Amino acid sequence: MKKIIVSVLMALALTSCLPKKDSVSMNKEAEVYRRLEKIPDSVRVGEITILNLFKNQILAHKAVIYDSLRIVENVYKPHKGLWDDCYGAIFGEENASKFNTPEGMIKWNKTFYKENKIFIDQRVLEMLQIDMEQVFKERLLKFEQMVPYVPKARISILFTPITGIGFGGCNAEQFAFELNNNTLDVQYSLEKGLPHELNHLVYEKFRGDDVDSNSALSQTIDEGFACYFTYVFFNKKITEHEAVENMSKADWDWFLKHEKEIFTKVKPYFSDKSGDNPLLRNDKLKLFPEAPKTLNYWLGFRIISKYVEKHGKNSWRDIYTLKATEVLEKSGYENYIQKL
Repeated sequence: MKKIIVSVLMALALTSCLPKKDSVSMNKEAEVYRRLEKIPDSVRVGEITILNLFKNQILAHKAVIYDSLRIVENVYKPHKGLWDDCYGAIFGEENASKFNTPEGMIKWNKTFYKENKIFIDQRVLEMLQIDMEQVFKERLLKFEQMVPYVPKARISILFTPITGIGFGGCNAEQFAFELNNNTLDVQYSLEKGLPHELNHLVYEKFRGDDVDSNSALSQTIDEGFACYFTYVFFNKKITEHEAVENMSKADWDWFLKHEKEIFTKVKPYFSDKSGDNPLLRNDKLKLFPEAPKTLNYWLGFRIISKYVEKHGKNSWRDIYTLKATEVLEKSGYENYIQKL
């Protein structure tokens, strides 16, 4: 009898400890929900809209009963083109129903949060450290003042069952920032990377008629220009290496040390339009196995930098209307390389 009483008392003692722990956990969760509710569903400046879809993907789980209507009305419908046409096309017919039907969206969102809760909660906390409304409005207003053309763009910050876009999209109105893409640094990408991505949309407008717009050189200038635009956007108060893929000073020094060799070896691929060449795919083809970051981002930035050195501090604006071959020729970069 004593053993039974002791066992019952121990069980009661252990059980009595649980509500305190659960209470703390519940209070933290409630605080996260409260802060999420204060985030605007969208931020718009001019023709550019940023949609905080992740907010409603989490809030759909706030109540005991999963809020499937919120998923349809506040996650799927606000950016239906992205889900249907971009994600639906990228991931093929076998996965399309996850993206292009309300039922499919409801189904995966219902389990996705619970199955990835630790990682998702961490991402949400990272997002909550950013004053999204202020940061986005400041970035978008300044962007409009700097560029010759403002694209009509829609960018969604979201979780998705299959990652593949990262920070990008199928067109200006189908852009995404995948919070569950673990290759992305959330704070850097949204605070520093936003001007970079938006500049791609502007540059794309001007190079659309260029028959060589798909060449490796053109893509190199595109990425390098986006990096240089970021450098200028922040008034050159960030370092060059931070503007280029947020690389370290050691990474930057590695590239400078191998600059002549890099240019000499990748130049034969400038006209290639396959996309499968060492300049664009060094990660796969390993022309420079020790390269710490992406070759064409860095090389494009260096070419743009030399162009600006030669033509004046505001001449970066010329790049929008010049063909990639013209940028390279007028930059004097090749002459600079020959003298190294």
